[in-house]
Amino acid sequence: MASPDAEQPAPTEPERWRDLDMLLSRPGNLVEASFDPSPGLRDLLGSLVEVLVVGAGGLGCELLKDLALSGFKKLHVIDMDTIDVSNLNRQFLFRVQDVGKSKAEVAAKRVMERVNGVNIVPHFCRIEDKEIEFYSQFHIIVLGLDSIEARSYINSVACGFLEYDSNDNPLEETVKPMVDGGTEGFKGHARVIIPGKTPCFECNIWLFPPQVKFPLCTLAETPRTAAHCIEYAHLIKWDEVHPGKPFDADDAEHMQWIYSEALKRAELFGISGVTYSLTQGVVKNIIPAIASTNAIISAACALEAFKLISGCSKSVSNYLTYNGLEGTHIKVTEFIRDKDCLVCGPGTLIELDTTSTLSDFIKMLEEHPTLRMSKASVTHEGNNLYMQSPEVLEQMTRPNLSVPMFELLKEVPYTTVHATGMAENNGKKVSSLRKLRVAFKGIEEASKMDTTVSS
Repeated sequence: MASPDAEQPAPTEPERWRDLDMLLSRPGNLVEASFDPSPGLRDLLGSLVEVLVVGAGGLGCELLKDLALSGFKKLHVIDMDTIDVSNLNRQFLFRVQDVGKSKAEVAAKRVMERVNGVNIVPHFCRIEDKEIEFYSQFHIIVLGLDSIEARSYINSVACGFLEYDSNDNPLEETVKPMVDGGTEGFKGHARVIIPGKTPCFECNIWLFPPQVKFPLCTLAETPRTAAHCIEYAHLIKWDEVHPGKPFDADDAEHMQWIYSEALKRAELFGISGVTYSLTQGVVKNIIPAIASTNAIISAACALEAFKLISGCSKSVSNYLTYNGLEGTHIKVTEFIRDKDCLVCGPGTLIELDTTSTLSDFIKMLEEHPTLRMSKASVTHEGNNLYMQSPEVLEQMTRPNLSVPMFELLKEVPYTTVHATGMAENNGKKVSSLRKLRVAFKGIEEASKMDTTVSS
């Protein structure tokens, strides 16, 4: 008789997929109307469906593993961060020898080593560095982020693909679903976002509590905690020493400078507790992560992604929360979509004269009472009308600034364009993408666009 401590053999391929195949090969009372059970459905989904995982940190590592073990074989992962030694206690795909390497690249490599047949393409860059068309290739996007700004950007990109018919009903073929996961200590959420049908991220942005802010007088004159010293270095000292130079929380040298200055401040006032990890946490508003919470939320997100793609069961409606602080509490809340949402709605309608130039249009975006978008880049049907950066694209598209929009948009009465620029979000100026419906004054067909007119 084998010892209970003996290492168990790895499952064979048929054993690994047995339960998944059973789920996909039989009908049920909770399946979607489009679900067609078949023994070969897992292989079909694996060969056709492309999934993007955004973030390769604590939650992202779990998501990559869970999605690969759910039959998805074509995965991409994007993350701009490198591995830090502090990540190793919960981001289980990384080892000591990986410190300093790309999270996306190492995570992809490790999962492919363990799951046969899966292909994961890593992208070591910022999400804003990718062209909008990059995101169009994916059937579903799964988020494992710790940033409101990053969530907001991906949400606007996915909703930007959404198109509506003449009755303002979303066109099914343009819907790009998302599953958003997040953890905070012993708490977490898994949310299903189907643009045009369920609330998008912006519809419910009020769910996120405001960040804790300290009075500047306390930071400057009477600091009492390590956090006060860190925020003094971050909010006051940095601008004094580096006037005009923006602070980058993702730059290791910048963060080290804040840490050093905070230590000096703490020593001056006899305050203890300033550490590099605390400095990162205060500046980037990071809350300590717990591996078990990441695993639970990842499992919920992977299951929802699997249900959305296969139709084997109805998806959650539409916001699941988990609290493991005292016992285990799981709740599902159905939030209502904001039909006037600037991001997932049909788009803000802007009326133009046929003589209005692209330069006039960009100025209107800055002055618009709800958009207030500065430094806008504009695209139409995948074509760059004007790009603020990089410099080579700015020079190539600069001549379009003096061209009438009616001419640039091929003299159609109305159409949809996308603008990317800096807009206010949750009290901060962040990179945002907005969908805009342009109608030209005096063109009869433009009156068909039934939405609030802005000019």
